[in-house]
Amino acid sequence: MPRRVRYRELDWFLLGLVLLVAALGLLEIYSTTVNHPRFANMHVRQLSWMGLGLLVMLVVARLDYHTLLDQAPLIYIATLGGLVAVLFLGREMFGARRWLEVGGFTFQVSEVAKWSIIVVLAKFLGELRSETLTWKDMAKVAVLAGVPIVLIAAQPDLGTALTLVPIAATGVFLAGLRWKHAAALVLMAVLLLPVGWFLLRPYQRERVLAFANPGHSPQGSGYQTMQSKIAVGSGAFWGKGMGKGSQNQLGFIPVRHAEFIVAAYAEEQGFAGVLLALGLYLTLLLRLLHNAETAADRSGALLVTGVFSLLAFHLLVNVGMVLGWMPVTGIPLPLMSYGGSATLSTFMMLGLVMSVRMRRFVNL
Repeated sequence: MPRRVRYRELDWFLLGLVLLVAALGLLEIYSTTVNHPRFANMHVRQLSWMGLGLLVMLVVARLDYHTLLDQAPLIYIATLGGLVAVLFLGREMFGARRWLEVGGFTFQVSEVAKWSIIVVLAKFLGELRSETLTWKDMAKVAVLAGVPIVLIAAQPDLGTALTLVPIAATGVFLAGLRWKHAAALVLMAVLLLPVGWFLLRPYQRERVLAFANPGHSPQGSGYQTMQSKIAVGSGAFWGKGMGKGSQNQLGFIPVRHAEFIVAAYAEEQGFAGVLLALGLYLTLLLRLLHNAETAADRSGALLVTGVFSLLAFHLLVNVGMVLGWMPVTGIPLPLMSYGGSATLSTFMMLGLVMSVRMRRFVNL
């Protein structure tokens, strides 16, 4: 009989890392909003989301991840249904439909799609018998990931849509991607770049142009990146101190409590503070890889590496955006940026990792 798992088998080291990173984010959200009546009590709301997220993580960790894998088809259908509902019934904000309102609560279905795709691809790729993938297998992965990517991009939310790409890419690589197939896919992506440019919306093209030329439209599409880089540079090594960042407190940094929280954090905590935060993130990601290596089966390893690839992509793109190394997107920094849906989604995915970790010695 399978051995019963207990909460004492949680990855307490990983949990400690998660709480430390989330605490840094909470302190910076407090610093960026406490003196601005428009954002009053935002740190309190974020603390509530963190508490709820922690509870969700513990509940998911207690569930056998094989049970979730068995329900992968239903999870996938429900996710697609939610994404379609957003396009027709979603709440419109800032010219986009990305949120559904149910019972007075507003949530972003695309955040649910992230962990949903991780589960679905882990189920499909984990059950393949061959050590290498065929074109047919990759076509199925492309359809499974491509449909939600298209639906999310149509909201429009290209940034979130792109976060599903590394999940699929990591999955096919670990499942046995042949080098000739990889080369063909890269060539295909390069050839489709002009088509992608044509499909971009005007504001998205402006962001790409601002990335290519930092001086392009300094009061328009280039404003965010320029102000962010000023804030990062002015923090120097030790920072100006909490609540003392001029770019932050005077409101020059856009969405400083969410997508650009790293810029606000760098200004107030300096290079030393950024090194601390990035060190915690790196240790967290390495811990995820360790949990993938010790997983009891292939599906469990794919679940953990899916979470790893998603969080790593978020980190690279968000920090790169703040430093001007990446085009501006709406991709938040996991655990630190403000956001209820994103916070719950991240804790839920970490719950999947905990579930795999707790069952690494279970006889299946």
